[in-house]
Amino acid sequence: MLSKVISAAYLALWVSSCTSTSAEDPFMTRALQLMSETPLIDGHNDLPWQLRKQFNNELNKVDLNTLGTTHTNIPKIKEGRLGAQFWSAYVPCETQYKDAVRQTLEQIDVVHRMCQKYPETFMFATSSKDIMDAFNMNKTASLIGVEGGHSLDSSLGTLRTMYQLGVRYLTLTHSCNTPWADNWLVDTGSEPSQHSGLSPFGKQLIVEMNRLGMLIDLAHVTEAVMNQVLDMSAAPVIFSHSSAYSICPHKRNVPDNVLIRVNETGGIVMVNFYNDYVTCSKTANISHVADHFDHIKKVAGAGVVGFGGDYDGVTRLPEGLEDVSKVPKVVAELLRRGWTDEEVKAALGNNLLRVLSKAEKVRDGLKGKSPDDVPIPYDEVKNSCRTSYGYRNAGAVHSLSTLALVLTLALQAFITLTVS
Repeated sequence: MLSKVISAAYLALWVSSCTSTSAEDPFMTRALQLMSETPLIDGHNDLPWQLRKQFNNELNKVDLNTLGTTHTNIPKIKEGRLGAQFWSAYVPCETQYKDAVRQTLEQIDVVHRMCQKYPETFMFATSSKDIMDAFNMNKTASLIGVEGGHSLDSSLGTLRTMYQLGVRYLTLTHSCNTPWADNWLVDTGSEPSQHSGLSPFGKQLIVEMNRLGMLIDLAHVTEAVMNQVLDMSAAPVIFSHSSAYSICPHKRNVPDNVLIRVNETGGIVMVNFYNDYVTCSKTANISHVADHFDHIKKVAGAGVVGFGGDYDGVTRLPEGLEDVSKVPKVVAELLRRGWTDEEVKAALGNNLLRVLSKAEKVRDGLKGKSPDDVPIPYDEVKNSCRTSYGYRNAGAVHSLSTLALVLTLALQAFITLTVS
């Protein structure tokens, strides 16, 4: 009861604040109106990781109405008009080859428990329809993205299990190579390439993600992986929290040639607010963030851009964007720069809804296709923590895997032509 009273008090203060702000700034008035009509869908928030770091996922010891040590809590969510959030199920690269799967399942679990503990605020969501249903009920649709392919332990069965648990995107790598994909640090020269992009198993995984309807997130991969996935995926891709390389030449950002390809394939780049990716320095402001939106729109169109703040996953944020409550300021700045209402609505949520809907359409078109059950060759994952039960001849498995991939890609290309 106390938490509900506190929440109501915060809401009343927010309404009063918005009324005052709107009277002073017609662009903010318009921003709030547009956000009441179209859900703000953010591609990446690391609150679940903060719950692990600060409370070891003991959610019973946390009140999200009063939590003050994070960028995200319920009053801030309401003030920021957050319509839908992809909560990140992230675990560090140090867990690879150890307990990454267990820890990731625990992060998925904490998102489910968060929704169950605060049903008046959050609605667990797994589809484009769920997002709109939650928005119409004035709740924040809560989706899950797994941040890093190391969380799968190179298992298609684990991928499918996580999908069944509600995961709707997978970031192919974090800041470490997996046995089947290169991460962005390879492009900096600080790590060697292991696969020249994707291995044959990595390509198998892309095909299986298309079959499931799971979004492919390219936020942490090399440019080679970006282009390989864009070449072969039947569904549009996302960059859940990346910005424009031409504005800030950091290898976590997206170069113009890839932006153009994202437009051609119907995907989305969701702008990250981390100062280091916004200005390539320790300081930034709202105008600098808007510069990334403007550049992506100029190069690839307003249909490609979205919001991916990376709150609670970064240590430095622009002045004026210190927490999730401040996001409407970016919307107002875009309007101030001449963005049309339709362009703003596209960036707020319509672009992501289109991408997710297309992935669902591709999935539905592949319903007759069996799950891929050919495992990664044992020699590619052999280590002291892994047993070899089920494996007989690694070479034979690899040959079968490659043949299956070729046949699957041919079938998928045919289906893509029929549904597009």
